[in-house]
Amino acid sequence: MAQGSDEKTRDAAAVQAERDRLLHKRKGLSGSEFAGIGVQFAVTIVAFAFAGIWLDRRLGTSPWFVLVMVLGGGALGFWSMVRRAR
Repeated sequence: MAQGSDEKTRDAAAVQAERDRLLHKRKGLSGSEFAGIGVQFAVTIVAFAFAGIWLDRRLGTSPWFVLVMVLGGGALGFWSMVRRAR
């Protein structure tokens, strides 16, 4: 009787181990991860735009720093997005 109980315990442990392996196996990005990547991209551009506005007001160079910072933020956000998607 003890041997049958041990087999059931081992079988249950094997089934649980296989279930854990399948659940933790990464098959790609989920929807929430894609949404997070998009939000990070947008926040990067907006943050760089505000930094450009601040620099332009401080230095009186409107609109040059805004343009440079928005393009730089877009490039940095895109690079970060591609890096996270790999």
